[in-house]
Amino acid sequence: MAASNLAQRVAVAAVGIPVAVALVYAGGWALGALLALAAAGAALELYRMSALQGARPFALPGAVLAAGLVLMAVVRPAPAAAAPGQWALVIAATLAFSAAAIWSRGVDELPLEAVAVTLAGALLTGGTLAYGLFLREMPVPRLIDVAGLAGGANPLARHPWAGPALVFFPVALTWVNDAAAFFAGRAWGRRKLIPGVSPGKTVVGAVAGFVAAVVAGGLCAAYVFGGWLGIPFPVLAGAVGAALVSVAAQVGDLVESLFKREAGVKDSGKLLPGHGGIFDRVDALLFTIPLAYWFLRVAMPLLGGPGWR
Repeated sequence: MAASNLAQRVAVAAVGIPVAVALVYAGGWALGALLALAAAGAALELYRMSALQGARPFALPGAVLAAGLVLMAVVRPAPAAAAPGQWALVIAATLAFSAAAIWSRGVDELPLEAVAVTLAGALLTGGTLAYGLFLREMPVPRLIDVAGLAGGANPLARHPWAGPALVFFPVALTWVNDAAAFFAGRAWGRRKLIPGVSPGKTVVGAVAGFVAAVVAGGLCAAYVFGGWLGIPFPVLAGAVGAALVSVAAQVGDLVESLFKREAGVKDSGKLLPGHGGIFDRVDALLFTIPLAYWFLRVAMPLLGGPGWR
């Protein structure tokens, strides 16, 4: 990586990370706005890539749909509560796009592909990033604090960093996975992982990312959730969750690489200097954030943790 490119990446991260932390901590509409903008931007980049191959998705309406799926999760921040509204929005959009294709696409302009790509792009971006809000507002069980009881405090009160920590669990592990895979792959990687999809990814990088994520997940469970926040999170659960996140992150990267290879582009966009486009930055998170939510809901009790709702 060129020194100028690395400097650009560091500069963007130095500005973007504190802003993201502040918005995740705030939650609600602040976090919803961030995720809605990310979903809409990523959807527009996906539509632009598909247009390079002849498709003509309904780009602006699709981006609005992606953002709308996220914003509905602000109002009802749980999958069961948000699903009826989100499902109704998707059905209404499907009918609207299908009808619009009669006049704006016609028989010879791939109307079925236009509708399908529009819906897929909105669901892949907005439908997944909505889970960031579900994670942020997930009810969190806490360990009973005897000292807190003696002082009159409520030991079961939600720690102010509990929700943000749940969001940063898959985000941080995705970053750890990517960083370890990148540096190990550059240093020792020889055998390509799937060269037809992503020529830069190596087997060594994939293994290094997986190992680093698992170690980070166990440490996070022990020292962040258990030690700092008082949330019952077994080390085994942290390691298993991190392993799943690592696999999902690498699949997400490969999916975006596949789309970019089809479109014949290096980056999904140029909005973020040194980083490419929005889709380049959130590709793995589209997979890891929903997976982390359902891991906590379904797998945590099986690994010695509490049943979360």
